[in-house]
Amino acid sequence: MNSPCYSVAMDLGVCQIRNFSISFLSSLLGTETSSVKLDNSSSGASVVAIDNKIEQAMDLVKSHLMYAVREEVEVLKEQIKELIERNSQLEQENNLLKNLASPEQLAQFQVQVQSGSPLPPSTQGAQPPAPPAQLAAQNSGPSA
Repeated sequence: MNSPCYSVAMDLGVCQIRNFSISFLSSLLGTETSSVKLDNSSSGASVVAIDNKIEQAMDLVKSHLMYAVREEVEVLKEQIKELIERNSQLEQENNLLKNLASPEQLAQFQVQVQSGSPLPPSTQGAQPPAPPAQLAAQNSGPSA
């Protein structure tokens, strides 16, 4: 740490950050590290130039991040839309199955749900689903 860049500990930190920023931003901006140097003499023109390059690089990073975030938001919105549609379909199917089930089947199902046991193999295929024509006739008939 033989750099004449600092006189107190705070200046040391600033100097190290600037040196890191110069090398990092030079790689981002495609310039050689040796072509971007700190001028610790009279004018602060080089500091202003470095600050401008830092600001440009930060703007570039910000725009890339915002673009990536926007893309991700669009993907997530589409997934949410698909999940909402799927949930709606499953709710309709669930309601239909509840309406078609006999009271005994519903009671048995409630007992199984409360006990946490899976459906027994004998009842899983006991009543095949009705064809759509039968479902429409059942749903349009008088209800009790």
